[in-house]
Amino acid sequence: MPYIPHTEEDIKQMLATIGVSSIDDLFVEIPENLKFKRELNVPEAKDEYTLARYMGELASRNLNSSKLDWFLGAGLYDRYIPASVGAVISRGEFLTAYTPYQPEMSQGYLQTIYEFQSMVAELYGMDLANASMYDGATAMAEAALMACNITGRAKVIVSQAVHPHYREVLSTYCWASNIEVVMAPTEGGITLWGETQGAACIIVQYPNFFGIIEDLEVARNAASEGTELVVVSDPFACALLKPPGEFGADIVVGEGQPLGIAMGFGGPMVGLFATKTEYVRRIPGRIVGKTQDSQGRPGFTMTLRTREQDIRREKATSNICTNEALMALAATVYTAAMGKNGMRSVAETSVRNTQYAIQKLTEAGTRQRFPGRVFGEFVLDVGKDATEVRDALIDKGIMAGLPLGSFYPELRNCLLVAVTEVRNKAQIDHFANAFSSVLS
Repeated sequence: MPYIPHTEEDIKQMLATIGVSSIDDLFVEIPENLKFKRELNVPEAKDEYTLARYMGELASRNLNSSKLDWFLGAGLYDRYIPASVGAVISRGEFLTAYTPYQPEMSQGYLQTIYEFQSMVAELYGMDLANASMYDGATAMAEAALMACNITGRAKVIVSQAVHPHYREVLSTYCWASNIEVVMAPTEGGITLWGETQGAACIIVQYPNFFGIIEDLEVARNAASEGTELVVVSDPFACALLKPPGEFGADIVVGEGQPLGIAMGFGGPMVGLFATKTEYVRRIPGRIVGKTQDSQGRPGFTMTLRTREQDIRREKATSNICTNEALMALAATVYTAAMGKNGMRSVAETSVRNTQYAIQKLTEAGTRQRFPGRVFGEFVLDVGKDATEVRDALIDKGIMAGLPLGSFYPELRNCLLVAVTEVRNKAQIDHFANAFSSVLS
């Protein structure tokens, strides 16, 4: 066992200490017919250098945004990350820290969480924000549960134009809590709100999964008396658009990955969660507050948080209690480095690039499926199976987007295309030329 430092004598001493004669004795409770008694189908052991080369060769087979022109988004975006982000989060005192239960030992980390909360609340136009949401999907599901807790109702209405993965997570949460989930249909990529009486909340995405900027005034008016408005919002869109809080949203959630967090083949990510002051004692996760010590010096501590979140789980408002602070720190460093003007500049550049891409790709023989204003993403009808088109474009060095047929069967000929601030004119022109070639 070349990668395990214990000698045979070490192993014998450890087994003797716990009163067994062999490792097999630790598994006597498992029936013999369930035990795996053959050799594992794995290659022979390699030395460290050879193993590192082998793993590197395997990793090199992956297709990623450093090898392809990347137009795939759908909730995970290729945005530029300043070097300052990696420099700060790789510091040992941040990288190895976990939950700051002892405030006297964790002032630095507590302050970064406080700053993170402050920035999220400002972006979303809300009174306050929390920390420790796993990702955007679980943040949305937690918002729905919170709305049910506030209203005493057991029905949630969610737009069909909300991210399909988010809706799957919502359904799982609600199934476990005996909450009814009703889907609001779309027309032309825009949500059609019907009767909302008796619902704990309605959930809309802004911009929605198709990239279309939903009218939150319409959503606010569609919510019946006593029905909460939950908005799933892209933080970058809020750097340019009117934030959900100004439309009267009750809870705003989102995915923080675009704020300085690498795509990383799908994670880790960080959820954003903001709400009104009157709901501060109902929020999931944790919240860090600013206070003073006995000598009047400023300090930070976790506050308004009951131990039920961790140990009496059946009485907790939420079962989310772990820590996403490293990813929250990345988002904090990114947002602080960019500032208000930098965030707006990134959003404006994304809009310009998106409009140029729509122009060039429609000239190449596709059409935009849904009219209306979009932010950073749009749906293209390519006239044939979108998966085949996507695969053909990969061979030309382009990740063209997400085929929508597996989520929306009626859109099997459609691609969801994302354009961020890092896509340039040459890449978009190459995309259009390759599209023209593939479609012909």
